[in-house]
Amino acid sequence: MTRRTILTDRQRSALFALPTDDAQLLRHYMLADDDLGHINERRRPANRIGFALQLCALRFPGRSLNSGEVIPQPLLAFIGAQLGIPADALLTYAARRQTRQQHMDALRRIYGYKMFTGRCARDFKEWLSREAEEARSNEDIVRRFVARCRETQTILPAITTIERLCADALVAAERRIETRIARRIDGEMRKRMIALLTETMPGNISRLVWLRKFEVGNKSTAAGRLLDRLEFLQDLNLPTAVLKGVPVHRITRLRRQGERYFTDGLRDITSDRRIAILACCCVEWEAAIADAVVETHERIVGKTWREAKQLHEARIGDARSAVTETLRGFTAIGTAMITARNDGVPIETVLGRIPEWGQLDQLVATAAQLSTTMADEPLAHVGMGYHRFRRYAPRMLRCLRIECAPVAKPLLAAAMKIRDSRPPDRAEPDFLRPSSKWRRHLKNQDRDDNRFWEVSVLFHLRDAFRAGDMWLAHSRRYGDMKQVLVPMAAAQQEMAQLTMPLDPHTWLADRKARLAAGLKRLAAAARNGTIPHGSIENGTLRIDRLTANVPDKAHELILDLYRRLPTARITDILLEVDAATGFTEAFTHLRTGAPCEDKIGLLNVLLAEGLNLGLRKMAEASNTHDYWQLSRLARWYVESEAMDQALATVVAAQGKLDMARHWGFGTTASSDGQFFPAARQGEAMNAVNAKYGNDPGTKSYSSVNDQYAPFVSRLIPVTASEAPYILSGLLANDAGRLVREQYADTAGYTDHVFGMSGLLDRRLVLRIRDLPSKRFYVFDPTATPTELRKLVAGKIKEDSIVANWPDLFRAIATVNSGRIEPHQMLRKLAGYPRQSNLAVALREVGRIERTLFLIDWILDADMQRRAQIGLNKGEAHHALKNALRIGRQGEIRDRTSEGQHFRIAGLNLLAVIVIYWNTLHLHEAVEARRRDGLDVPPELLAHISPLGWAHILLTGEYRWPKDEGPV
Repeated sequence: MTRRTILTDRQRSALFALPTDDAQLLRHYMLADDDLGHINERRRPANRIGFALQLCALRFPGRSLNSGEVIPQPLLAFIGAQLGIPADALLTYAARRQTRQQHMDALRRIYGYKMFTGRCARDFKEWLSREAEEARSNEDIVRRFVARCRETQTILPAITTIERLCADALVAAERRIETRIARRIDGEMRKRMIALLTETMPGNISRLVWLRKFEVGNKSTAAGRLLDRLEFLQDLNLPTAVLKGVPVHRITRLRRQGERYFTDGLRDITSDRRIAILACCCVEWEAAIADAVVETHERIVGKTWREAKQLHEARIGDARSAVTETLRGFTAIGTAMITARNDGVPIETVLGRIPEWGQLDQLVATAAQLSTTMADEPLAHVGMGYHRFRRYAPRMLRCLRIECAPVAKPLLAAAMKIRDSRPPDRAEPDFLRPSSKWRRHLKNQDRDDNRFWEVSVLFHLRDAFRAGDMWLAHSRRYGDMKQVLVPMAAAQQEMAQLTMPLDPHTWLADRKARLAAGLKRLAAAARNGTIPHGSIENGTLRIDRLTANVPDKAHELILDLYRRLPTARITDILLEVDAATGFTEAFTHLRTGAPCEDKIGLLNVLLAEGLNLGLRKMAEASNTHDYWQLSRLARWYVESEAMDQALATVVAAQGKLDMARHWGFGTTASSDGQFFPAARQGEAMNAVNAKYGNDPGTKSYSSVNDQYAPFVSRLIPVTASEAPYILSGLLANDAGRLVREQYADTAGYTDHVFGMSGLLDRRLVLRIRDLPSKRFYVFDPTATPTELRKLVAGKIKEDSIVANWPDLFRAIATVNSGRIEPHQMLRKLAGYPRQSNLAVALREVGRIERTLFLIDWILDADMQRRAQIGLNKGEAHHALKNALRIGRQGEIRDRTSEGQHFRIAGLNLLAVIVIYWNTLHLHEAVEARRRDGLDVPPELLAHISPLGWAHILLTGEYRWPKDEGPV
């Protein structure tokens, strides 16, 4: 019988190998007094150390020692040192097989260990059957099995037995879930779902393929295409209850399979599995398309507003020459009148001599018209978007299942009138704030003209979705935020690892003391003139910019070390780093969960993404695979989660290298955005931001730790504010959670970001462009030192913090648990002018944290320099990534958001692979320099960067050794 394997060799070693590093030896192999008592009952030294080894192996990793197994020397030395026995005494252990067996029987009797047989094995199989549905991967189910054995003191069976049991449990769980979903679907619904595979759409594609080809757009035609699909799925009337009780990751995997299969492939699989995949796709696509409709509406609203602003600016620009001529005419008339008055000449006589007097009527009329034009604002021109909205808005409102908070009920009622083509009430619209500019413009409209009213409703609908005042019943992005927040009981467990107390008064007392002490220190420094590189005079703050502090010898050292690095092909670098870290093991088959055996093909795919070549160009340049082979690997193995896991693997490995320790310990990080042009034909997520020119593009927002590792990178719209995304990278993976101090530019200077950062126990340090204009918020303005009173902008609203502390507590716990990302929470809280009480409370918390930061920044030159160094590390990555994305002239030309996402993720993964390789070989270059008798001061190594690429061959043919894996 063929051995069933679901783990790689590296994974087996991580789970079952005996430990050798000091941390694990200290954690698992420290012997207690009672252990030593049982060990010392054995007479011979060999038996004592052998008995101790068997005891330690049973505790961790939880298995018995194999006959003839080689024991690592560090482990032997560690055990021998505790027993006072030399490590080589083990050589004579268990000359009799019975001795080892007798010791095992004694250990089982003394410590209560059980064998994996009989009733114990049956109980484990039942437990494994239940656990398999929750397991996310092959490795996950094996880890759960091993942890369960340790908890119950069950001796692990053979590795082959564990893998077989776990593989059987995973297959059985998958079949149970598929059958469970299929049985909830009646015969008529089955026929309608099977028709998705047989019905042909224009373009000779199946209905299924037509359904899954949807993207967010920015035109009414794009909204129409999305609504076609949404209406079809709603007419299908498949209830979401068919997926009740199915783990979310199982639903996601079935959906992703439906997106990967071709129609013929789905026809060929078993009936229950086919129905389960189609059901997951239909339910999930309905929610995703509804989200895409709302986002498309957001973009259309944004596009209408930008066009209104452009029209407004164009009209003002066109009027400038007329304004100049009109002013000249009035200037001439005025000058003549002043001259007549001063000379005592009748005004009529003087005015009759100038030509402008005869044009007075025309000048006055022109001036009146220009006054109206110059006083105009972009809001007056948004009505031009009416016909664009009218093409899809009523239909959109009929399709979307919108729910709302009480504050948004008037707006929802107005939207329903648009849906039903009913005219608005004659009374003033109650969905607008009393001070809203929209009211003034509505009053200027004809009574029978409802176009501007409809546009105003649709604009405010966009704002309500952003703020969370409106939501969709079944949505990933636009769901009800209150339903996302974890309950208070779960929040208390989640927050045990953070410093945020359950009692707001405890937190406020701490902040009051810190703020009072900080203000006192700052006032004393202002009086004494001891503010580093700055001063406060008459309430005005002055701070000088820091100058560069890189020793001249560091530049010489950098050049010498990089000259010593070997020239390498990018293909060889990928193979070397994978051999050292095993990052390709993260890419498993979407259907079976098995690791990819074709490593060369997979590396080709990752290289194509990272270099921005695309699979066709890579197939032409590679010596191993054609396009269809690469396409198959990309379709079934390359997923977002796998990309993230591979990135985390390389980042963790790079952080353990000796050279990386000279740069930091992974506890600080910087965040920054990088613009990528996207070409005119790229549609998804592409927009124009004047900051980057007139071409469309997208933006990669990356977080880089102090060891130069870009541990997270995400694709964001180029027009989006970067501030909400600063904190998202800190909770994305283990590398991010190590970070305690986060650096960013002025773009992150918002109260909400400061508030969430402080409550998450992270220190936010921003390099502020216009620091002298920033002001403090204090608890008691009258108690502020005299030197600082002009810098105080207001008083902290303690009552708001206290009243909303339970919701703040739940919100931070929700973010920290990963149920919602920080940027999603922050965008909702800051998305609407009529802020919720929770948003106001977080703003007040942010004002406290921001004031504390400003005081520290002004007084702490070291903090300023740390932030400068951290941000420079982040910005230096841009040059490396620009060098790597050599394909397609550096443009991201993919037409889908998923394709663009994989380009950015692949680029980030390739960058960290290069960084790992450089870090490893820079250490070797340092050692080579020392062997040559040249000095290498440790303080200069902190200025070395692993971001060079001149020694790497990135272009040409990509040649691989053909014996590395199947082709």
